[in-house]
Amino acid sequence: MNYLKHKWEECRAVAFVTYKEWSAYRTHSLVSVFVGPVYFIVQYFIWTAVYGDSGSLAGMELTQMIRYFGVSALIGYLTMDFADWNLQMLVRTGKFLTFMLRPVHHRFFALSQKIGHRILGFFFEFLPCLLIFHFLFRINIVPARMLWTILSVMLAFLMNFYVNYCIGMTAFYLVQAGGVRAVYQLISQIFSGALIPLSFFPETVQWIMTFLPFQYTNYIPAMVWIGNKSIGQMGFTIPQAVMHQTIAVLIVMVFSEVLYRASVKKFTAVGA
Repeated sequence: MNYLKHKWEECRAVAFVTYKEWSAYRTHSLVSVFVGPVYFIVQYFIWTAVYGDSGSLAGMELTQMIRYFGVSALIGYLTMDFADWNLQMLVRTGKFLTFMLRPVHHRFFALSQKIGHRILGFFFEFLPCLLIFHFLFRINIVPARMLWTILSVMLAFLMNFYVNYCIGMTAFYLVQAGGVRAVYQLISQIFSGALIPLSFFPETVQWIMTFLPFQYTNYIPAMVWIGNKSIGQMGFTIPQAVMHQTIAVLIVMVFSEVLYRASVKKFTAVGA
């Protein structure tokens, strides 16, 4: 219990400092509020044209599709992460050395930072965008199953962080991980369901995606949010989808720790 209390105090302290630090740049968050609505408007016109007179495509009606992309934009505000960029910068400049001398695991520190940053994002990005979708675009943005949605979004938050942190750890081997980050972001945009729901992909691709982290950062939480009874090619129910999401997060958490222990041995503190 003392250990958990201590970790909670550490997390709260780092999150609070991060919140205070980034709140000085809250106008940056307010500007990003326009990204979600613009993204939604583009998707609205594209999918309205694609559907035409069709009642349903890939098992989704037009109203469901519009709601899906509104929800995807909101999930993006809640799960946005930059752990990969931060870590590769620390490694490249040698400043990661200071964290190796501290009693706090850097990954836990980075996670605490993300919590503080996304709390700020919740107030200055998520809530304004949610109100815009609800009152301006008249989208039913209320989660179909609130508790399952909260759990799924929290898991997406963790999955996004741990995968990005693993990408950042490539800097221990390559020093400059910008290329790896760019490739991953491109692949993630395609296979996370951010550009097109995975139900539009061939069944083989959907099956493969079940064993990769991408869909667990956006597609699964979005489908849980809108309340689809059958999710993906596997036909998961909402509880089954969240269970697979939980297992996937646990696997990535363990993998990140194994990779971290191997990676720090490569650190030479060049530039420190």
